[in-house]
Amino acid sequence: MTSGRSGLHDVAVSRNLGGPDAPSATRATTPGWRDPRLWIGIAIVAVSVVTGARLLGSADDSVAVWAVEADMGTGDAVTADDLVVRRVRFGEDEHLATYFRAGDELPADLQLRHGVGAGELLARDAVGPASEGDTLQLPVAVDTALVPPSVRSGAIVDVYLTGSSEERGGAGAETPDRGEAVLTGVAVIDAPPLDESFAVSGKQQLVLGVSAEDAARFFELVGPLDDPALTVVRRG
Repeated sequence: MTSGRSGLHDVAVSRNLGGPDAPSATRATTPGWRDPRLWIGIAIVAVSVVTGARLLGSADDSVAVWAVEADMGTGDAVTADDLVVRRVRFGEDEHLATYFRAGDELPADLQLRHGVGAGELLARDAVGPASEGDTLQLPVAVDTALVPPSVRSGAIVDVYLTGSSEERGGAGAETPDRGEAVLTGVAVIDAPPLDESFAVSGKQQLVLGVSAEDAARFFELVGPLDDPALTVVRRG
């Protein structure tokens, strides 16, 4: 009986000490290049890289176009020195076609057909060859209380006749109605500071860019009046 128990004890000790009946240890192995798990991991990484590159590429689909750096008026010459680059996102290609890309070479001898404000994109229809320009510079004197303080060179304005002291026109002269627009959608070429214009009289001078037809109509309506009262309304 003692020998049997001893044998069982020896077998247990042998197993605990890693004898022939003990299970062998399993070692972790690095997957080989033929392991499909390795190729699946590589494919996932490649798809992630390609997808990320496409997302980054589509995140900035803006286009560099020319914009005016400062306010400019009708008839002003336009050169590259007057422009800055702005990046803009256009919904339709036809909208982009109406502006100058920053990479495009500007045509020589350009001038503005109408006033533009600082930061405004330079539209192709806003400029033309200087040789085709027929813009006249019309000076008007306006009571300082009847012109917005924000009116500067490049602003687009309407001019209304709001009163006068006396009509001195002869027969056949058109009698304007008070509140009638005598000029519409014209650009301010120059707006000298008050101390450089008619500070003593309380008037401010504005130089407007107008067509020959607009100038003729202005003088027809305003010319026959003594001390016409003009009110300037700024657009935009």
